[in-house]
Amino acid sequence: MTTPLRIIFFGTPDFAVPSLRALLAGPDSIVAVVCQPDKPAGRGQQLATPPVKQVAVDAGVPVFQPEKLRVPDFTTVLRPLAPDLIVVAAYGKILPKSLLALPPHGCINVHASLLPKYRGAAPIQWAILRGETCSGVTIMQMNERMDAGDILLQRETPIGNDETYGELQTRLAEVGAATLMEALTALRAGRLDARPQSEAEVSLAPMIQKEDGRIDWNESAIAIARRARAFNPWPSASTRLDGKLLKVHRAHVRAGRAAASPGVVTSVDGGIAVATGDGLLGLDEVQLEGRKRLNAADFARGGAIKVGTRLG
Repeated sequence: MTTPLRIIFFGTPDFAVPSLRALLAGPDSIVAVVCQPDKPAGRGQQLATPPVKQVAVDAGVPVFQPEKLRVPDFTTVLRPLAPDLIVVAAYGKILPKSLLALPPHGCINVHASLLPKYRGAAPIQWAILRGETCSGVTIMQMNERMDAGDILLQRETPIGNDETYGELQTRLAEVGAATLMEALTALRAGRLDARPQSEAEVSLAPMIQKEDGRIDWNESAIAIARRARAFNPWPSASTRLDGKLLKVHRAHVRAGRAAASPGVVTSVDGGIAVATGDGLLGLDEVQLEGRKRLNAADFARGGAIKVGTRLG
């Protein structure tokens, strides 16, 4: 296949931007971009432009932002564009059957996990929460079930011991863009083979809620450290200090045994150590409600927290 593909790209957040940029720089024709509507954000609740929309506008590509894909049938809007392929990366909604059937080459998805592991909206966070040491990206042929289509191409990458959700997401976005372009090259050459997912190996990654960041000090130090990594930058692992919200942006498992009940500060020497249900947690970077982020040692020197203080 030597003729450039006519591609419609579906994506919304930062994760999708490298894939769109790669497509725009590639040999194919990006005939439209579809993303979520502008939404209120920040303290002022001003309408915020999705990152993908800004890239598309700058490139002069038509942008569609439908509230719904099914009613009225958005497929009728896209049909005149005669796409050969639809590429999806973190769009945020499930595509209806009519859209999946629209392009001759179907719809492919850039998913931030090694499927069939971590199907769902939050694969990166759940991989970190569950202590995975390896992650990656799957290019998948989409069907009507969530993240259940045939695997077209996968690329693995190790997860750093201290790597946060935000850091891993940034890396996987770039891995995803490169893998997508590799898959399209194989598609044009007729070398892109599909293989079904193993249903026996499926695990799920449901959407993260704000309250999921709440620290339970009865958990082990390693589980709480993973929570801090998995929810950095959002929604942040958090606890309470004297009735105020205290975000824990970074933490690590500290050597030694907990000689206090869970949630009690055992040391403020060179940082903050807190007893957990199993082991000690060292706080590295914290943020008290209404204040800026601070190195935990600087926060402790300010006198806001002392040995014997109970968190939570």
